[in-house]
Amino acid sequence: MSLKTPSASPDVAAGPPQRTGASRPGPGKLLHIPHGGLILVLILVCVFTAVQADTFTSSQNLLNVLRQVSVNAVIAAGLTLLMTAGGMDFSMGSNAAVTLCVGAQLVDGGWSTPAVVVVCLALATLIGLVNGLVVTYTRVAPFVATLASAMLLDGVALLVLNGMSVTIGDKMSALGNDEIIGVPYLTVVAVLVLALTGVTMRYTTFGRDAFAMGGNEYVARLSGINVNGRKLALYALAGVLAGLAGLMLLSRLGAAAPNTAGLQTQLTAVAAVVIGGTSLAGGHGTVIGTVFGVVLLGVVGNALNLLQVNSNYQLVVTGGVLLVAAVINEFQRKSSPGH
Repeated sequence: MSLKTPSASPDVAAGPPQRTGASRPGPGKLLHIPHGGLILVLILVCVFTAVQADTFTSSQNLLNVLRQVSVNAVIAAGLTLLMTAGGMDFSMGSNAAVTLCVGAQLVDGGWSTPAVVVVCLALATLIGLVNGLVVTYTRVAPFVATLASAMLLDGVALLVLNGMSVTIGDKMSALGNDEIIGVPYLTVVAVLVLALTGVTMRYTTFGRDAFAMGGNEYVARLSGINVNGRKLALYALAGVLAGLAGLMLLSRLGAAAPNTAGLQTQLTAVAAVVIGGTSLAGGHGTVIGTVFGVVLLGVVGNALNLLQVNSNYQLVVTGGVLLVAAVINEFQRKSSPGH
């Protein structure tokens, strides 16, 4: 019995002859670039704002945007790695809030800056580890466990401040306000964190294990990966990065006030990571996409302030821009080769 040679798949079947040579450039070409959807929306927002507000392109404003997005970038970096592994931590923003408040109280109480940094990072890491223990060993869904943790930590932050603002003067102000070669220290820290996260995800066993766990946790266990240990490490890492973000925010503001950071900051980071292309289901994550998502959110927020948009409409506009970016990004992903 002879076997017939399989016919060509639809992807390679005969069709209209393809043109050779250089193709004409067009707006659609941008959508074939990785993260082209985000880039397109970002360009449109920047051009529109630059035309409407002359101060948008000033060096002072651009530095301000960099400082604003740096804190969210650090949270988003940890979240990208965690979500790639199939996890989720909705409490990172609230962890940063607790770190901010505790750090302010310690500085106000006369503690040295190095001691404050060590204590705050240790506390934030412990919070992340507790989240990891709950998620790993109680089988409570990460969404539920960390959302409950976020609400609890927001309350703790208010208790630490006792409803009052605490200022730290010019202590730690160098990190939050100084620059190196024209680049804010906060941005340097954020770039280092993002770069290390990207290298970890792409070139290390820890990163490959995260992709494997996000793709199929059961298969990852069968392949010899210590899934429980990796989960605890990922949540602890998310905790320490949240603590770092809290310290960065404290150095930038020079004070801790009620409702600073918290769940709203976390939702912004989640939005940046998701529209950047990291899958909520796990198994796929990209630091470059997260960077574009964070920058887009920062630019939109800055544009709304410069254009003096009523604060009641700012969330509406921001949500609309995010929705457009997400739709374009998903359309681009589905139309790319392999989908």
